[in-house]
Amino acid sequence: MKKEPIGKLISYIHRQNQKNLAKYLSPYGLGSGGQHTFLKSVLQKPGITQDQLTQLLKFDKATTARSIKLLEQSGYIERKPDPSDRRSHLLYPTTKAIEFAPELQLMLDNYNKKLVHHLNPGEEDLLISLLQKINFELQDE
Repeated sequence: MKKEPIGKLISYIHRQNQKNLAKYLSPYGLGSGGQHTFLKSVLQKPGITQDQLTQLLKFDKATTARSIKLLEQSGYIERKPDPSDRRSHLLYPTTKAIEFAPELQLMLDNYNKKLVHHLNPGEEDLLISLLQKINFELQDE
């Protein structure tokens, strides 16, 4: 097997992953652009600001804004004015999002299992460990 550059492989896997997840999640009004990632973060940190979300998830501001707008239009999140900063809004999950959260997590867990089904548990642990190591190193740059 030809040895491919690591960045190319990670990029390819990411694109395929996003494409497949968008297909699985589109019946629920969650499309591409990592909307599920934004939704999960708002569910985990109700009251987070859009800027905090951008920093937390390492997306650019435009992607965050688009995803938040789409999640709001789909009825998954709501914005409330930040009492300490009028220019900012706090993001909260709606009842729809809270009720959908267990199903979303199950779908993501099942998809994650599908990604690694050819790996044994030791290989999966090693892969995760190595990817976390690469991710940690990149954060210092």
